[in-house]
Amino acid sequence: MENKVILITGASRGLGKSIALFLAKHGYTVIANYNNSEIEAKKLLDISKKNNYKLEIYKADVTKRDEISDMVKYIIEKHKKIDVLVNNAGIALPRRFEDINDDDLDYIFNGNFYSVIRTSQEVIKNMKDNNNGSIINISSIYGITGANGAVLYAASKACIDSFTKSLAKEMGQYNIRVNSIAPGVMKTDLNNSLSEEDWKSVISESPLNRVTDPEDIAKCILYLVEDRSTTGQVISINAGTMII
Repeated sequence: MENKVILITGASRGLGKSIALFLAKHGYTVIANYNNSEIEAKKLLDISKKNNYKLEIYKADVTKRDEISDMVKYIIEKHKKIDVLVNNAGIALPRRFEDINDDDLDYIFNGNFYSVIRTSQEVIKNMKDNNNGSIINISSIYGITGANGAVLYAASKACIDSFTKSLAKEMGQYNIRVNSIAPGVMKTDLNNSLSEEDWKSVISESPLNRVTDPEDIAKCILYLVEDRSTTGQVISINAGTMII
């Protein structure tokens, strides 16, 4: 198996942590990016050391161009390449539309969309040089269906899906594949505010009578890491809560 180098943003906890450990378990070199969650990042590093995984952590704020650039330079200097970028970092802001202000706009779009653009731009330079690469963006089912009470969040995730399709067309000539995964609702830190009744409601909407499992997302990412032909796709893994 080729020793691919994989950068995952927002990988210290939640879905990002599950993805990082799953890919490291399969033998890949993983750089797990984090920003504020240093304690969680060190716990992730401890787990990887106990299992002899090729995983390291790197602190950088992916809303800031200079910190992204420094991170990418560090990885390329040490590992000579970046084969895969998983744009996983994201934030939520449940808020009624009438209550949204300009600070909220900047907060959500910087965290969920502009960070994806900036990180992809910095990594693509190396992928083009190598005439190979894969970018996997984590969006959301709400980018497809919309979300009552989370208009900005849903809009930012929809932007990711459109960005994915357009970038796939532009980067295909360089053998760079770009795909998006739109998960359904998962029991991760992002959804800590949901009550037990909320979870019952989410489960009731699933034909499979369950919520999305982070490992299901990680398995899909593993497929996209190893695949050579899939590009420009939005793959929604949602336990059947959206069937169209």
